[in-house]
Amino acid sequence: MSTLALSLGDPAGIGPEIVVKAWRALSDSGPSFMAIGDHELLKAAAVGGEAPVKRVAAASEAEAVFREALPVLDLPLQADVVAGHADPAHAPAVIRWIETAVGLALSGEVAGLVTAPIAKAPLYAAGFGFPGHTEFLAELTAAARYDGARGPVMMLIAADLRVSLTTIHLAVRDAPAALSIEGIVNAGLVTAQALRRDFGIAHPRVALAALNPHAGEGGALGREEIEIIRPAARALRDLGVECTDPKPADTLFHAEARRSYDAALCMYHDQALIPVKMLDFWGGVNVTLGLPVVRASPDHGAAFDIAGRGVARADSLIAALKLADAIATRRRSLSAAA
Repeated sequence: MSTLALSLGDPAGIGPEIVVKAWRALSDSGPSFMAIGDHELLKAAAVGGEAPVKRVAAASEAEAVFREALPVLDLPLQADVVAGHADPAHAPAVIRWIETAVGLALSGEVAGLVTAPIAKAPLYAAGFGFPGHTEFLAELTAAARYDGARGPVMMLIAADLRVSLTTIHLAVRDAPAALSIEGIVNAGLVTAQALRRDFGIAHPRVALAALNPHAGEGGALGREEIEIIRPAARALRDLGVECTDPKPADTLFHAEARRSYDAALCMYHDQALIPVKMLDFWGGVNVTLGLPVVRASPDHGAAFDIAGRGVARADSLIAALKLADAIATRRRSLSAAA
């Protein structure tokens, strides 16, 4: 199956609008996808009938109708939606949409999943127990077989830059304490294996970002580089990963530096996301590495401030769909050749 599943995300955000816009952009060329969400909400987002919306009963029906209409696996909301207003009452449906997409990917009924943005606060208010999409997907796929170092590892991609994260959704003050040699080594292994398998890079090069300014200045500005990051780099090299010692983050992301590695492994959230969004604010993509399913998402949030106004851009969602399709195609090819 080559169709992707696309979960709708927060229904009061820009998800419905950008899903419709992505279908308009891709209906002729593909990749094909099936939205998982509320049919009536998507129908309302297709202003002027420019994007016909059609219910499908299964993923197997989606590819046949994709060129003519946006296929939707209809799992209706149980609460009204006001664009721009997050509501914990939507949480059960949002969670169900994600769970359904993951289930379809695990069963092989879809090639992979793409997730439109969720808003964490209304999910937390409804009792959601995960920091974000990435951690929830790891839980949903934990029992499935996976050959290789296990994630989840978050990778962000923009232009010629790939960055992976060692720690993800943590307060800045908590990130240093969360660093460990084991965690960095696992993230580096997952990243290197994904570069080979999912991106076709035969001999991947990984650059490690330092945590502290000037890579700790020999311990004067912090000892994490000496006690954690440098030993992790040695361990990765012992495991066959071409990996640098920790490099100062302020010199790691300019154009010449980017040519020296295939992915940078960063120590905390904004260290990775700031350069990505500077390079391509509209088109960056988030892909989850080290899972038995292919998953990508736009590199932005639910954007409640512009929801319902018709001005949201679908660039990042379109890029996420294309990347998920490319990775799924490559995995199928490798599986067939094995």
